[in-house]
Amino acid sequence: MNCVILQPSYIPWRGYFHQISKADLFIFYDDVQYDTGGWRNRNRIKTAAGARWLTIPVHSQGAETLQRPINSIEICWDRKWNAKHLAVIENAYRTAPYFNQYAPLLRSWYQQQPRLLADFTIQQTIGLARELGIESTKFLCASTLSIQGTKTERLVSILKQVGANHYICGPSARVYMDEALLNANGITLEWMEYSYPEYPQLYPPFDPQISIIDLLMMTGPDAGKYIWGNFAQRGGGNDCRTQVSLSSPYAGAGE
Repeated sequence: MNCVILQPSYIPWRGYFHQISKADLFIFYDDVQYDTGGWRNRNRIKTAAGARWLTIPVHSQGAETLQRPINSIEICWDRKWNAKHLAVIENAYRTAPYFNQYAPLLRSWYQQQPRLLADFTIQQTIGLARELGIESTKFLCASTLSIQGTKTERLVSILKQVGANHYICGPSARVYMDEALLNANGITLEWMEYSYPEYPQLYPPFDPQISIIDLLMMTGPDAGKYIWGNFAQRGGGNDCRTQVSLSSPYAGAGE
């Protein structure tokens, strides 16, 4: 079974969804330490004025010094950031070819007010995966498992619990990944290579390192061709509570 383990992120880029598409089981690494200034609560879209950051305000004080896990981080609701993000996205992509197709879905997400950041970003990510045509990948949260060890030992513990024998990982993990330990536990390792074609964007020059929302708005049902190519695609549609039989510029665990 192919498995990917990644920290939940806000409206990720296409490399994140490429990993989802390759996985039989995708595990949100939601119980590792929250990284302030990372991709957990922010991302970039294209606008007429250039790339723009969209950042979800969170209560993250002491997140790193107290080693608070991602799934404990609360969204700050003392400001209407959700309405602002939706307005920025709508203004940026109102003339995009597939704006009308995706606008209702985006509006439904930004009308919600979940307490926890991970609840919001995980739901969005699964929804976006479905829109990309990923239909068979199963989703699970690491926090629902009993995990031991650190770094590669912890990954091995997860992979053995879910019965995975093939681990797909992003290139940034090379600095700490113990491939020998994986092999000793009967787990093969596959490194992702991110090399994607350009696609039409509203505001040149082309920027490859932005949210998947840009690709969807511009290419609609053909978005997958600009990620994994023209071959038939499987992929996922369960929520974070799915139970599995236990028989980039985006630095982070496996990204």
